[in-house]
Parts: sequence; C-alpha cells; structure tokens
Amino acid sequence: MLIKSIANVVFLNFLLIVYAPFSQAQNQQPDSYYSTGKLHHLLINYKADHGSLQRFYVIANSPERRERFQEFYSDYLRQLDRYNFQTLSVSDKVDYLLFERKLKNQLRLLEVEAQEYRQIQKYISFGEYIYHLEKLRRRGAKLEGKAVAQKLQELQQELARAYEALSASGGMSKKLAIRTSQTLEGLQMALQSVYQFYHGYDPQFSWWVKKPYEEFDERLTEFAQLAKQKIKQEAKDDGSGIIGNPIGRQELLAQLQLAMLSYTPEELVEIAHKEFAWCEKEMLKASQETGFGNDWKQALEKVKNTYVSEGQQPQMIMGLYNESVNFIKQHDLVTIPPLAEETWRMVMMSPEQQRISPFFLGGEVLMIAYPTDAMSHETKMMSFRGNNPHFSRAVVHHELIAGHHLQGYMNQRFKAYRNFRTPFWTEGWALYWEMILWDLDFPRSPEDRVGMLFWRMHRCARIIFSLNYHLKQWTPQQCIDFLVEKVGHERANAEGEVRRSFTGNYGPLYQLAYMTGALQFYALKKELVDSGKMSFKQFHDVILRENNIPVEMLRYLLIDQAPKRNFKSSWKFYQF
Repeated sequence: MLIKSIANVVFLNFLLIVYAPFSQAQNQQPDSYYSTGKLHHLLINYKADHGSLQRFYVIANSPERRERFQEFYSDYLRQLDRYNFQTLSVSDKVDYLLFERKLKNQLRLLEVEAQEYRQIQKYISFGEYIYHLEKLRRRGAKLEGKAVAQKLQELQQELARAYEALSASGGMSKKLAIRTSQTLEGLQMALQSVYQFYHGYDPQFSWWVKKPYEEFDERLTEFAQLAKQKIKQEAKDDGSGIIGNPIGRQELLAQLQLAMLSYTPEELVEIAHKEFAWCEKEMLKASQETGFGNDWKQALEKVKNTYVSEGQQPQMIMGLYNESVNFIKQHDLVTIPPLAEETWRMVMMSPEQQRISPFFLGGEVLMIAYPTDAMSHETKMMSFRGNNPHFSRAVVHHELIAGHHLQGYMNQRFKAYRNFRTPFWTEGWALYWEMILWDLDFPRSPEDRVGMLFWRMHRCARIIFSLNYHLKQWTPQQCIDFLVEKVGHERANAEGEVRRSFTGNYGPLYQLAYMTGALQFYALKKELVDSGKMSFKQFHDVILRENNIPVEMLRYLLIDQAPKRNFKSSWKFYQF
C-alpha cells in the first residue's frame, strides 16, 4: 500500500512537471497587440466575402454588381447591429464605429453610382444584352452563335445612335463623363470575356460571332474615347494646362467629417498659415547662420545647388538612410524588426513618372527621382536641384524607416483585420517623424535645417493651395505660383505637384492629410510622452501595432476611453 501511495505521488509530481508550462501559459495575460476582440471574426469574414464578390462581379458599374454589393453591405450592417455596443470593450467600440462608418459610406457611394448610371442610361441602353451574355458565360451556358451575331448586329445600330447623340450634345460634367467611359469599358470587358471563353472552343460560335464581335468591340473603344472627350469644362484652362474638379465648401465639410476632423476648411488654412510662419522664422535663423542674413531664399538656392552628380543619387540616399536609422536606434525611438531593415529596395523613376511625382516616393520600394538622359537640359537641372542631399535628408526616413516602409510592414502583421485606411494616419505619421527628428537635433548643419524646413513649408503650402482651390478661390496657376514664390520650388516641380494634386488619383483631402495628420500625432505625443505616461518607444510601438485608423480613434485606444455610440468628431488637437 505504501509503495502504491509513493507511486501515486511520483506520478502526480510528474504530471505537474509536464503540464505546468501549459498551465502557466494559459494563465498569462495575452499580449493585447496579438489578442482579438469580439468583432475580429466579423471583420475577417467581411474581408474574405468582399474579395469573393469582387472577383465574381468584375464588370464595373453593372446593375447586377451594384445591387449585389448593396445587399452585401446592408447585410453586414445588420450583422453589426446585433452586437450590444454598450457591452463592448474600448477596442471593440472603435472597430464597431469604424466598420459602421465604412459600410454606410460604401452604400452612399453605390447610391451615387446608381444616380449617375440613370443619368447616362440613354447612352448605354444596348448594354443590357451584354450583361446578360456575361452572366450566362460564367457558368458555361451553351450560346447559339447565329443568334448572338444577329443581336450584336442589331445593337451596333443602337450603339451608333447613342454615339451620334453624345457627339451632338454639349458635353457632360466630368463625373458623368468618367462614369460613361468606365461603364463602356466595363461593357467591353464583359463582351471580351464572352468571346474569349467560346472562341476557338465552340466552332459554331467562332464561325458566326468573330466578325460582329470585332466590329462591336471597335465601336465600344471609339465610344469610350468620345465620352472622355465630351467633358463640359466647369473650369477654364488658366494657362497651366491643369483642369481639375474643385468640389466646393459643402462637400469639403462632408468629407472632413467623414475623415473624423472637427475643423472647417477655413480653420485648417489658418492652422497652415500659422505653421508656415513658424517655418519662415526658423528659415531666417538658418539663413543667418549660412551668411545670407534675412534672405532665406538665397540660402535655399545654395542648398539646391549641393546636388550630387549624375549616377550618384542612390549611393547618397543609402548614406542618408544609414544615418537616419542609426539615429533612431541610438535614441531608442521605435522597434525596428530586422526583416523590415532587410527587405526594402530601390528603383529609378521614369521621366514620365517624374512629371507627376518630381520627388522620390517610398514604402517597401524606394522610387528615386533624378535626371535621366531622356530629359531636356532644363528639366535635368530642376530635377538635380529639387532632389539635393539636404532636401532628401528629410525624406528618406519619411519614405522608409520609421515612415512608410515600417508602416506597411507593421500593418501586415498587427491587427491586419482593421481595413480602415486613412491618409491622415499614413502621411501624417511619416511627416510626424520629420518633426520628431527635428526636435531631437537630427539636422547637423544650417543647410540640413533649410532642407528639412523646405519640406515642412511644402506640407503647410499643400493645405493652403489645395483647400483654396477646392473652395474655388484659387486657380491651378495661382497654386503653382504660390509654391514657387512662397516655398521656393522649381517651377517644373511645382507644376508636377499641382498636377498630381488635382488630376491624379488622389482625393480632395489627400494633400492636407500630411500636415494635419502630423499635428494630430504631435498632439498625442504631447499628451502621452511629454507628460511621462509613455516613453517614445512605447508610444511609437503601440501606434504601429494598432494599424491604420483615424488618429482621433487611435487616441481613444491610447487613453483607454470609450467613444460614444453617437460618435461625432470633436477632438481639437491644435491650439491657436
């Protein structure tokens, strides 16, 4: 009996030794950055479901696609509504409000699409049959080639009448012209998918449909091109060759509220002017140190002419990268994963790309803007001067570490279910690092300070010129002149900047997101780091691990305060 008791004790001790690590692991508090909330599964499902539907309903602006996505977003709103908001954690409440905002905005955009589709329907009435064919094709239905050919022949006449009607019209608004051309391109894609599926595999289809299809496809191409040309100019060309679409004050206010900013356009312009004045004051100090007195534009000219010779820009950038990363590590500012350091790379931008983006861009791939042999002499010199080492010094860490590359790296690894991207987080964070490194004396010389100040002035100027343009107070040419005269841009670079702002694929608020977002992060830094509640490293790490969300919502997470169910942006992060 004693031997049996001893054996039992030994066996129990063995179990404790073996299973203790598992028990301890279960009792440990999980890292909140890796833990998931109540909405995690819903958001993961949404992303997967959305991807499935996007891959299935691929024809842009088709009624079938629009109606299916309206049903999809409405269904997820109903699923979200089943959660009791009051019982959710702070993190879950943030996810709830951001997801609700996203779904409602998607439904709003689909309603805009539906309204515009109704306005252009007289030009695309022939499309119903093509949508029908594409739907049959997805499941491989048997199509009678003779019947398809006959129908396409009939529809060509309808298409020709629509073409003539649009050609004879006085034109249409830019948004309707874009909607028309995109819808026609979608119809072309639908018909191509039908033809490519059956052609060569079904002899009777190929025999009948080949010629009618080729003719119809050619007419669709011509029609889509005509639609792009029939834009009724709401703004005259002021000589800059840049014709955008200023949206007006009311739409600006609506978009600012959607972006979770509690400031009016006029207040944001005032903020930008105040920050610009600070930059000018610091520019004067740097100018005096370089021997140019109060003529800081002469100091700027000196800095512009410090460019490196052709072919040497990549090596110069590599040196600046090493310097900035070493500085960040020495001051223990943020965690830098070794793989993030290992996997970024460089490419050179083409002359065509540099017409839109005259300065280099970044992320995992650093795109370098510098003169090529295909440029005119004047363009080469402006590219040299606009990408000098002192200007580039402020931009390398903005684009790589701890800016866009580190952002993208962390976004893929922490709370990746949060698909609520905003440029105020993306661009604001990268510019915030320019501010922090300035405060920590990263610029070594007055020339370095001139280079960093040039970019900060540029970000202030973006707010001023983009909002004045969308308020319909400035023309593109006035925006270009402002960048040249007030900031000191090369004219070609200023033209590229304005062209990218108003004719590129950027929303109306994108250009003001840099400085505005940076000021939001800087205000958070004052609240949490300057007060001693967090170290720099803790502060920066937690931001990157909460993923890309509006900064006001990030603030709720960092101060552990729950947003209200009827949330409306109210955070005043800037003191006038």
